[in-house]
Amino acid sequence: MSTDEEQHRREERRRFLRQAGVVAGAAVGAGYVSLAPARWPLSLRDPDGERGKPRPVSIKLPPNGFAVAPSTVLPHLGIARGTQVPAMVRGAVDAIGGIGRFVQRGDIVVIKPNVAFERPAVLGATTHPEVLTALIHLVREAGAAEVRVADNPIESPQSCFARTGIQRAAVAAGARVFLPSPGEFETLNVPGATWIEHWPFFWRPFQGATKVIGVAPVKDHNLCRASMTTKNWYGLLGGRRNQFHQDIHGIIADLALMLRPTFVLLDGSRVLFRSGPTGGSLSDVKVGQTIVASTDSLAADAYGWDHLLERKSEPLPAYFAKSAARKLGDPNWSAHSIKEVQVG
Repeated sequence: MSTDEEQHRREERRRFLRQAGVVAGAAVGAGYVSLAPARWPLSLRDPDGERGKPRPVSIKLPPNGFAVAPSTVLPHLGIARGTQVPAMVRGAVDAIGGIGRFVQRGDIVVIKPNVAFERPAVLGATTHPEVLTALIHLVREAGAAEVRVADNPIESPQSCFARTGIQRAAVAAGARVFLPSPGEFETLNVPGATWIEHWPFFWRPFQGATKVIGVAPVKDHNLCRASMTTKNWYGLLGGRRNQFHQDIHGIIADLALMLRPTFVLLDGSRVLFRSGPTGGSLSDVKVGQTIVASTDSLAADAYGWDHLLERKSEPLPAYFAKSAARKLGDPNWSAHSIKEVQVG
């Protein structure tokens, strides 16, 4: 046998052995992934079908939410009383540092009013359009590049935004209105939440947003006893959110964890003191003539409970303690630095 033939045979043997090794390795690998326990890496075993389900892509809000740096010298609670809504809104915000503390030129600002029900503003079940108008004007004065107004009402969004006057007020003041549709929700990851750790969230108006302001009415609520700025974030959830009624205080504490705003406005221009949250009669509404601004939703809401709903003699609803236990605010509003002003 020639030397060339011998070398050729050696090469053939080596090629055969390499191919055999690849086949054997593939067989071993196939055996592993098919027989390995479900919890092992790369295992194909899926006894309950969970591994085969598509994994939803989750989004997250900024780690510290949309809050600005805390201040050790400025009041935490601004309380303005009067008869002129624009003066009250400006007075309350000025009391906690002024709009320039919170909004800078170029900011994209989301304002979340309560537009949950198809009710005229006088019935107190929704944010008053005059309060929203005054707030939008302030934000635009500060140089915001865009102001977005968004909510996911319980009743028909188009009807709610029209009947409450929120649609007209927002557009006239120069804001862009976002009405919800199925394609505008994404799964939001809220680490540590009890009910909404992964839940559909009205994401479209938040794309690119740099600041978020909540503005909510003061009203009675048949389940959680009071609905104000903390409960207001419920309107950003999608999905079957009515199931949360079984633990209404727990979900409100989750909402405080989910959304940490730049600041909140408590709309006490009028107060739905009974028959909430929907109201329906002018006899359920009283004059409030108060606007509260705060960087602490729990403090603002506790003030509303004591002085606007006039329930100081009653214990606070359970969601206050649940939220405070997570260090999401301090409902002991009287321990905060406060500035009260009388305006127009």
